[in-house]
Amino acid sequence: MAPAAASRGSTLPSGFAVFTTFPDLLFFFEFDAAYHCVAALFYLSASVLEALATIGMQEGYTYKQYHENISAVVFSYMATLLYVVHAVFSLIRWKSS
Repeated sequence: MAPAAASRGSTLPSGFAVFTTFPDLLFFFEFDAAYHCVAALFYLSASVLEALATIGMQEGYTYKQYHENISAVVFSYMATLLYVVHAVFSLIRWKSS
């Protein structure tokens, strides 16, 4: 039987020691799951504000401008939906790794 391999003393950094080397610093950006959730929240808030601005359009705007804003709202909600789906899959991938 072969003897068990001994540890070479290489341990994973913890705490602020994670930020001391360049490869460890790059690992920080792999927290893409949190980033995508925050970005999806920002997309949703921008979409809601665009919808609110479109609802509040009264006199002084043409029919064409109103329809352009409706199109902007529809596409912003579609982009938000896709970003939320991307965030969910990022969370699933993050949890499985």
